[in-house]
Order: sequence, then structure tokens, then C-alpha cells
Amino acid sequence: MIKHFLLLSLFLTCLAAGVYAQTGTEHQNIVITSLKKKNGIRINKTGQLQVNVSPKDAQKFNTRGWVRYSDFGARGNGKTDDINAIAATHAFANLHSLLVNADEGATYYIGGKERTAVIQTNTDFGTANFIIDDTEVQNRNTPVFEVSSGLAPFTPEGITSLQRSQAKLNISLPATSLITVTNTGVKHYIRFGPNQDNGSAQTDIFIADKNGNVDMNAPIIWDFSNITNVTALPIDKDTLSITGGRFTSIANKAESKYTYYARNIVIRRSNVVVDGLEHRITGEGDHGAPYGGFINISNCAYVTVKNSILTGHKTYRTIGSAGEPVSMGTYDISVNRALNISFVNCRQTNSINDSRYWGIMGSNYCKNLLYDACTFSRFDAHKGVANATIRNSVLGHMGINAIGSGTLTVENTTIHGRSIVNLRSDYGSTWQGTFIIRNCILIPPAVQPTVALINGAYSGLHDFGYTCYMPERITIENLTIDDSAHPAGYEGPVIFANFNPQNTDSSYQEKFPYVITREVIIRNVTTSGSKALRLSSNPFMFRNVKVSR
Repeated sequence: MIKHFLLLSLFLTCLAAGVYAQTGTEHQNIVITSLKKKNGIRINKTGQLQVNVSPKDAQKFNTRGWVRYSDFGARGNGKTDDINAIAATHAFANLHSLLVNADEGATYYIGGKERTAVIQTNTDFGTANFIIDDTEVQNRNTPVFEVSSGLAPFTPEGITSLQRSQAKLNISLPATSLITVTNTGVKHYIRFGPNQDNGSAQTDIFIADKNGNVDMNAPIIWDFSNITNVTALPIDKDTLSITGGRFTSIANKAESKYTYYARNIVIRRSNVVVDGLEHRITGEGDHGAPYGGFINISNCAYVTVKNSILTGHKTYRTIGSAGEPVSMGTYDISVNRALNISFVNCRQTNSINDSRYWGIMGSNYCKNLLYDACTFSRFDAHKGVANATIRNSVLGHMGINAIGSGTLTVENTTIHGRSIVNLRSDYGSTWQGTFIIRNCILIPPAVQPTVALINGAYSGLHDFGYTCYMPERITIENLTIDDSAHPAGYEGPVIFANFNPQNTDSSYQEKFPYVITREVIIRNVTTSGSKALRLSSNPFMFRNVKVSR
């Protein structure tokens, strides 16, 4: 939250000067004054950024309605570190509700200082270049830009339990708000495999209006017998726009381990549009720490990223929690605890089929994710997504990886992957809902003995913290499988992969039973080869699935 208050010590000596302070998170340690002296920026002994704007210039900026980085001393020469000037510009703009414009043709160098520019007003980066140098940083967790709300989060009273699909809360709220609830007494997403862990606290996120009515387009998906923490953040009514900008990250040279870098643009405000942004990466070597998303969206709703260009990060390996070598996930897009997030007409700079680069996107605890007209290497939902749509898009070598609930719709899309949908086995290959797949093309790599439309694995012997489901109903219409490049020995396509090679007769007992798909509807599925579509290489496991052609 940004608060405007009189700074007492300066007030006593400069009563008529008009002195303001901006405070909030530890990264917003900026004080703005309007004293009758030259404009300037200095840093005091505590690291606080102190910005003075003369009364004449303050009046000029307010009259014209916008400020630019050079107004606060940014050099834009690609060499001088401009982060303090950039942060000061946004702090003044936030205080006076002014637009921010980058200087046309400028190249802003941003070094490793622990400083974040907080964006709370419309910002046009234009054609300016931003070089973000990650080779030596004071704090890898400090974002370069943070898009935040001026509204304060609060703790609503009276929410002690919740039911799945509950339509109304028995409370009132000051405004439509984004509500996050957790129960530390219940563990979900108890991960299995090389990156195994002990799970995460039960979590849900949803929207409720001032009368307590829950937005059923993003429903509550868990039963909460108890709630140990609840937070509400009012949703901003006005849309904040961020346009343009050509960003280049000089990659870190850190040890290859799970020390994620967050030198990025984080979005923590609802109702935001990012349009025309570009991000590229240079300087990747034979080792490095992973990234948590150059565009990092969390704890917000109604965010659209459109007409933008991003870049996949090079994949590095380390030792996972089970003591085995693993490839580290590293992202240019990260979405966490967020609702109604859309990527429209976006693509990446490097090849979507180059396996040297990790899949570009990862997400957790989200609802209503959308790709529309995107060309990306991957769609991924780690800790569950409720409802997702991928349409008019092209996906690369890592394809569609997801667990979750609701409806997953894939339409008018080409997938260069091993399957149409891979149900992530490390989280139980679970989807409680339906799949709708129509007017798609699957182009699998020519190395598989079979091609499975729905891939995953489930032994029934690991407790993930919840019952695991396969989609109750799967509809596949107008699908072309381009398996023409497969060599001799290819066994053809199947609807389901062999989810459990041990489960081939009734003697196999699952400690945690898997709820198998009830119905598959197939209409107009064609292949390039001579092999017809089969149910599975493990027909016993799927013996009760009704297949309607």
C-alpha cells in the first residue's frame, strides 16, 4: 500500500515546501520532497532514496500530466545505472497520478542494486531499451519493476470454513475482492519423484463481491474444514496499461541450483494490460541459476499480456531433493495464485522445439488461464489449474502439462509434443473434470513406439494429499495425428498411455485408488500412418471406459 503523509522532521523545518513520503514494502523505501532547491536524488545511510523536485518542476509535471525518466536524471546511455532515476520517476508519478513515459530511443542500464521501481500508473516504455544485468546482484529476489495496487489488503472476519462450489460467503466486504485462504493442517500436492517434497498447505483463491457472492466462473475447488489464514485484496476498478519496452537480461553466472532469480516485472495488481513488451536473454553459459519468470503474475485477477515477445531460458541441471540429477525448471512466464489471466498473440524468440531451452511458462494455484494465438514451447500447470483454454496456438516440444479441475479446452491448435495433454505424474496425473479437444494437429517426435493422446502415470501407492482423477469425459473432434515420420516398429497411436504397467489384472491393489475416465467421445480422428487409434497398450486398466466413435 502507498501512503501519503507529511515527513515530520522535514515538516518542522520546511512547513511551506509541500513534503511527501512514499512507503510500503521494503523495496519502496523512497521519500519525495518539493523544496525550493535543485532537483536531485540522493541515498542516505540507510539506503533510502531521497528525491527532491522543485515546486516549479512539480507544477510543470502535474500540469502536463506525465513524467519521463530523464526528468529525474536518467541518462539512457546504456552504461550509467539508471535504476534510481527510474524508481524515483515512478514514485513521483504514483504520488500525483501521472503517466510515465520512457525517453524515445534511450537505452537504460539497470545494474545489480537492490532497488525496485513501483508502477501504479499507466506506463509507456515505448521503443526504449532496458538492459538488466544479472551478473552481480545485491539481492536476486528484488524485482526490477513491481506493478502494485494502491488498495490495502485486509483480513475479513467470519470466514472459518468453506465448501467446494460454495456460492456465497456469510459476510459482507467493502468492495469486490480477491480472497486467498489456507489451511496449514491439510497438505496438498505432496510431490512424487526426483523433486519430491512434503506438500503445501491447502490453498484456494477466489473472487467475492461486496455482498459475499462468489464468482462461480472461478469457483471454490476445495472443502475447508478449518481456515488458518485468510487475506482479501480489493480489486482495482480501473485498468492499468503498460505498453512497449525492449528488455534484455544479461543472464546470471551463479551456481546451478534452486536459487531462483526474480529480476523481473512482477504484477501484483488486478486489471492490468501489458501490450507490446519484448524480452530477450543474452550471456547464458554452461551453468547458471534458474529464473522465476520475467513476467511474474501473482495474487491478482484480470491480467492480459498481448502482442508480446518472450524468450525461453537455457536448461541447467542440479541434484534434486531425492538425491538424483534433475533438470531445473526456469521460466520467462510465471503465474501463481491468480485468476483470469490471458496471453494473446504472444510468441517466443527461440525455437519452440529446441530442447536446450526449458518450457517458457509455469503456474500454480490458478483459475481460468488462456492462451490465444500464442506460439510457445509449453503450457504448464503445476499445483493445479481450474479451467484452462488453449486456442489458435502452436505449442512446442514440452507441449501441454497440467493437473487440475474444471474444463480444459484445446482447439484450433498444433502441438509438437509427445501427447496432446500430459497429466503430470509428480502430482498424481489428476484432472477432476472434462477435456474438450477439437480441430487440432498433433505432431509427435519420431522416437516413440506409441503416441498417446493422453499421457501420465499413476501407481496408486503414493499419497498426493487428495483423491486423483482422470478426466471424467474426454471429447476429441477433428484431430490429425501426423505420425508419418515414425520408423519401423512404431505401434501406432493410443488414447491413453500405459499409466501403470503393473496394473494389468485384478490382483493389483491400489492403496490410493485412481478414478478412471468414464467416457471418451471420438469424432474424425485421422493419422498419417497405417496404424489405427487404439484404446491403450494397457487395455485392462481402461477396460471400463466407454468409447463412442
